[in-house]
Amino acid sequence: MVSTRANSPAMIEGYLSLSRAMKRVKISRALSEKLSLAVQERIGCGTCREAHASAGPAAGLTAPDVAPARQGTSTDPREAALIALALKVLAEPGGLGDADVAEVRAHGWSDRIIAGVVGLVSLSLLTGAFNLLAGIQPDAGEEPEPAGPPTGGAAPAQPRTD
Repeated sequence: MVSTRANSPAMIEGYLSLSRAMKRVKISRALSEKLSLAVQERIGCGTCREAHASAGPAAGLTAPDVAPARQGTSTDPREAALIALALKVLAEPGGLGDADVAEVRAHGWSDRIIAGVVGLVSLSLLTGAFNLLAGIQPDAGEEPEPAGPPTGGAAPAQPRTD
């Protein structure tokens, strides 16, 4: 995928810069994966869906976390509000307004987190759209591993603080 993007130096530079920047958002890895699953489900990039489904368990997601995320929601009302915002950023950016910001703020999310959501959606769209345009698809017949509890006694994912 990265080598295909390398055909455009501007594209690879922009992708790598945005990807590095989004690693510094103050959104937990588990929630970041939920956001990515919801967005990629709408974009339709099978490669991205598989990547995020596979990364889910390492981020602390279980199968009951993944199904609602793919449907664009969460069992946690705070997370559901943020996922709904992410999907609106993707599908209706021209319809975003003060009421959308007020809604996620009412669930306790800061402006920093709200801005991070826009960045994560942008990165997901960039990655998914490029993969689809380039014809990058998962291997036929391979399904992602179902998300289960983290294995090997891994510690739960912590919010990014770097």
